[in-house]
Amino acid sequence: MVENIEYNSERPKLIIPEYGRHIQKMVDYAVSIEDREERNKVAQAIIGVMGNLNPHLRDVSDFQHKLWDQLFIISDFKLDADSPYPKPTRELLEERPQPLEYPQNHPKYRFYGNNIKRMIDVCISWEEGELKDALKFTIANHMKKSYLNWNKDTVEDKAIFNHLYELSDGKINLARFDEDLTESKNLVRSRPTNSKSRTTNTRKHHNNNNKGRSKKRY
Repeated sequence: MVENIEYNSERPKLIIPEYGRHIQKMVDYAVSIEDREERNKVAQAIIGVMGNLNPHLRDVSDFQHKLWDQLFIISDFKLDADSPYPKPTRELLEERPQPLEYPQNHPKYRFYGNNIKRMIDVCISWEEGELKDALKFTIANHMKKSYLNWNKDTVEDKAIFNHLYELSDGKINLARFDEDLTESKNLVRSRPTNSKSRTTNTRKHHNNNNKGRSKKRY
């Protein structure tokens, strides 16, 4: 019995390891069948077993198509069976995917990220009004938070206003507003270590909100 033990290092390589050794052996057996009708029956049976191993994929629209493609791949494209779908080819499987296009812009203030420029462009396209002013201060607060996360513990609002003015090509100037941004300590907060500190922070936040209701905030 010891002499008949099979070691993985001595077994043929699994083409799709997720299906296991038994599916690989079943496919190899199907390839060895000479009678085409019998070979088609075995292929259909293997497809059923493969489907039972992946019940979470049954809701996928092309579930059966995927199974047939994987069946031919497991057989190393040697299986000659009648498939209801076009058979995959080795060339198509080995074809390298097209490279993804990544944004090549190199912003001056990278710590703000690429999305902040998109937000600024959208804000510029809006009509003047209270809603647009609110969006301006929302963007500025987001910039201040990003600045604090990657640079220093504190930053003056004037610096954020200057950066926003520069990134918007001079179209957004918050320096002319008599309004302050959110305080740094409220933008960057440390996580509480226990439930007691979470309760204390919640009460402080609630009291601070009540005190600042008289002043307009964005």
